[in-house]
Amino acid sequence: MGYCSRIDVERIIAQSLTSATSPTTDELGTLSSLMNIGNTRDSNLIPDDIVDYYIQLGDSEIDANLSELYATPFCELTNFETELFADIDEHNNYIILERACPLAAGDEIILVENDVEERHTIKETITNSMFATEDDIQYMFTAGARLVRVSFPNPIRFISARLSAANIYDKYFSAEVSPSTSEFGVRLRELATTDLTSILSGTTILHGQHRIGRRFYESNLVDQYGLPTGGTISKDMRPITGGTGTGRSR
Repeated sequence: MGYCSRIDVERIIAQSLTSATSPTTDELGTLSSLMNIGNTRDSNLIPDDIVDYYIQLGDSEIDANLSELYATPFCELTNFETELFADIDEHNNYIILERACPLAAGDEIILVENDVEERHTIKETITNSMFATEDDIQYMFTAGARLVRVSFPNPIRFISARLSAANIYDKYFSAEVSPSTSEFGVRLRELATTDLTSILSGTTILHGQHRIGRRFYESNLVDQYGLPTGGTISKDMRPITGGTGTGRSR
């Protein structure tokens, strides 16, 4: 798994299409469907490992852009914790929470009881306190078992999903019929670049991540993020107004 899930990528691609077909025919001479009605990806034409590969490409681009300010790769954080309201058994396949939380498809959750731990991806949400997972739950967790939601800091997950979706979209839906990239792919990259720029400028802070670089958003701001080996920078630098030079004052 990368900074985003396959569900995140599929949902973004589905915003532009309700159906699509391959530009080349199969062995029977028919045009195979790439995206069926209902926005379901055909895993035979776009397999899971291809989606994972494009997610990896998007994640590497994020790390390359943000490595001057943060220690990369980024780490997951727990941003919500509660308990199960009802048992999970053969009569109840849904997860019902004791405390509601704004959940969405693609969120990663971890169920913990005694020495058993299972990680799942949310497939669909019924309410803010009830949802179904993408994979079957193997252990029969009982009411009171811990549930935690883990995620990378916002907006890393959605930057990764947009970059991955843009590359997949251009590859399968545009590049085969046109040498230029699609407008949808260009727009996704613009949104991702805007978020990356906000992080680099200091407007958006990635909470819970280790900062290692200086901030250059304000040229008169003389400070830095904490260095792994310690160290300090003098704070006695002051800008000189009315001239072109710089000086030191106390």
